[in-house]
Amino acid sequence: MPILSGHAKLAGVMGWPIAHSRSPLLHGTWLQRHGIDGAYMPLGVRPERFADAVRSLRDLGFRGANVTLPHKEAAFAVCDAVDASAHRAGVVNTLVFRGDGSIHGSCADGWGFLENIRAAVPGWTAAAGPVVVLGAGGSARAITAALIDAGAPRVTLVNRTPARAEALAKALGGPIEVATEAPLDGAALLVNTTSLGMQGQPPLAIDLAPLPVGAVVADIVYVPLETALLAQARARGLRMVPGLGMLLHQARPGFEAWFGVAPVVDQALYDVVAADIPRHPS
Repeated sequence: MPILSGHAKLAGVMGWPIAHSRSPLLHGTWLQRHGIDGAYMPLGVRPERFADAVRSLRDLGFRGANVTLPHKEAAFAVCDAVDASAHRAGVVNTLVFRGDGSIHGSCADGWGFLENIRAAVPGWTAAAGPVVVLGAGGSARAITAALIDAGAPRVTLVNRTPARAEALAKALGGPIEVATEAPLDGAALLVNTTSLGMQGQPPLAIDLAPLPVGAVVADIVYVPLETALLAQARARGLRMVPGLGMLLHQARPGFEAWFGVAPVVDQALYDVVAADIPRHPS
C-alpha cells in the first residue's frame, strides 16, 4: 500500500485531457517500490488556466510536475529559469518547484528518447549514420536536438509542410535537411515523431524496403505497444525500438528531483505499464 502522511512529497502530470496518461501508474510503481511517502497525481488543467494552476501547485507544497500536451510551450513561459535541454527543445516537460519559490523547467524528451534506443539496441550511437525524422512538432524538435548533440552526422526532417520543418531546422542549426518524402536509402535510423499509427489515428503509410540491413526504426507512439510501423520493421528483420521506453526513461530525472531517489527502468517496470496498453492496432 502507498505511504501517505502529512509530510508526503507531492507531484503529478498536467495535461488536457489527462485520463489517458500512464505516468501516474509509472511513478506510482516507483513510489511503491522505494517505499516513499509521496503521491503522483493526474492533473487535468484547461489551457487557459495553466499558468495559474502551476503557481497554485507550487503554493500548495507540490515538489513539481510533468507537463504533457497541450501545455509544453506554456510551461516554458511560466518558468523562472530553464536548463539547456529546454532551451534547445523550446518546450518544458518537467517542472521543479525550488525552495525559494522559483519554478525551474527542463525537457527530458530528447534524453529519454536516446536512453530508450541505447537500452533497446546495445552499442547504438547517434554517429552511426544519417537519421530520418518524420514530423516537425515539439517532439521532433527535442529528439532532433538530442540526436545532433549526440553526434548524428545528418538529420533529415520529413514533413508535409516544408515551412514548419525549415523553421525548426533554422532554430536548431547544425546538419539538418528538409524533405517532403523520406530518404530511407542509406539511413541508419528512422524515427516517427508524428501521431500517425497511434490508436484512433490514421496509419503511417511508408515502405521500409529502402532501409539498409542494420537500420534502426523507432516510434515514439506507445499506444499500441507495437505500431504497424514497428511490425513492418520486425517483419523485415530491422532493429525496432517501441515508444513506451521513451516514456519510462524521460520520467527518471523528474522522479529523482521530486522524491530524492534515482529510479531504474527495468523489465518489471516495463511489464507493469505495458499491461495497461493494447499490444497491437485495433
